[in-house]
Amino acid sequence: MRAQHELGAGDPPDADPRGGHPPGDDPRGRDPAGSDRPRRDMPPNALGHLYVIAAPSGAGKTSLVKALMEREPRMRFSVSYTTRAPRPNEVDGRDYHFVTRDRFEEMAARGEFLEHARVYDNFYGTGLARVQSDLRDGQLLLLEIDWQGARQVRARLPTARSVFILPPTRRALEERLRARSTDSEAVIERRLRDAAQDLTHWTEFDFVVVNDQFERAVADLLAIVHERGDELAASRPEIARFAAGLLKS
Repeated sequence: MRAQHELGAGDPPDADPRGGHPPGDDPRGRDPAGSDRPRRDMPPNALGHLYVIAAPSGAGKTSLVKALMEREPRMRFSVSYTTRAPRPNEVDGRDYHFVTRDRFEEMAARGEFLEHARVYDNFYGTGLARVQSDLRDGQLLLLEIDWQGARQVRARLPTARSVFILPPTRRALEERLRARSTDSEAVIERRLRDAAQDLTHWTEFDFVVVNDQFERAVADLLAIVHERGDELAASRPEIARFAAGLLKS
């Protein structure tokens, strides 16, 4: 989850148990079963498609994205830039482009990010030039970012398709965060507070997928990528009721 973004460049105008659902009220909407400086304006993406996936921390987004990439080999993952230190199992250029804060700020000032934001004490951003190149080449491109970044992407590239992942319950979200066993109690509590706020932004997205059953959630993402996701539109009434229940719990 990304906290309030700060650097200014590209700021938009204001603009992993299943929860029970009554029969016919499934919130899923389905029956069970280079060196050149990049341009600031995005080119038409008649050949390629950009998909943005966001979720509150603990919703299982990373696992879903990994499974989606394995099952749709045409899809490419956009590697983000970050100022945080790499973790032991991470490789520069594969997991992230690890850069200093000074370099990140220089890139932001030159307009080299499609979107960027601050997450806790570190900065993250998506390189604009690579996105432009991939779309021109007709790629299916995936961005795994937060709602702030998704808002910036929509402001610069309205044709991008955006997907928000919801957990089945707030308890499931907390259980997933604690199961990681990598964060302190203070960090977990902070993520839970931020997750509650993040949940309120689901209405800004084109599609909503509920991660109640993993394989079905992956199938939903594939349906969206394959242009068969109308039943997963965020505008469906049952999702509004489901999200309201999550926010009250």
